[in-house]
Amino acid sequence: MTIEDTPEEWEIRATKTPFVGNKTSVRTDEVVMPDGSVVGRDYQVHPGSVGVLALDDEDRVLLIRQYRHPVRQKLWEIPAGLLDVPGENPLHAAQRELYEEAHVKAEDWRVLTDVYTSPGGCDEAIRIFLARGLSEADGERFEVEHEEIDLEYARVPVAELVRGVLAGELHNNCLVVGVLSLAAARASGGLDGLRSAEAEWPARPFEA
Repeated sequence: MTIEDTPEEWEIRATKTPFVGNKTSVRTDEVVMPDGSVVGRDYQVHPGSVGVLALDDEDRVLLIRQYRHPVRQKLWEIPAGLLDVPGENPLHAAQRELYEEAHVKAEDWRVLTDVYTSPGGCDEAIRIFLARGLSEADGERFEVEHEEIDLEYARVPVAELVRGVLAGELHNNCLVVGVLSLAAARASGGLDGLRSAEAEWPARPFEA
């Protein structure tokens, strides 16, 4: 048996969208089960996201602390954002987010990992990049609004982040997955084996 996720789509008898928001919506599908029964499945429809684990020359990760209203917490996170344009190259989106949220650019980009955040209730797919060769971006800082007005910044050693994740002190999905993926990549052959920044992404197809 090959342990690998594979595409599959069960028959949908009917579908409706009871809620449409600014960026996401909620869909209800009537799905045919293997025994022939039809069951309603509600899920959030999401455009997809990118995250950037930006690693500096001192082996520190660039973090942002931001208020997240649904969980009523300020979370330490890596720069991340939505794929605003259908079919957008995720590398371009990641470069944009790193600039807008941290006013930083990077010379070396690799795909660190691809994940579904909550496949039981949402179709959001996230591609997390590793960015190295960091420097201050050119030009003026991007004008922020809403929660981003209150952002805090830090650069934290990788080892300290791994400890914080395993101690239950850090909870943001992209940060947890990104940091542990980085540690795993280093332990299993090094970062040169990571995929190209333009690697195929079936969950969110794009043109390079």
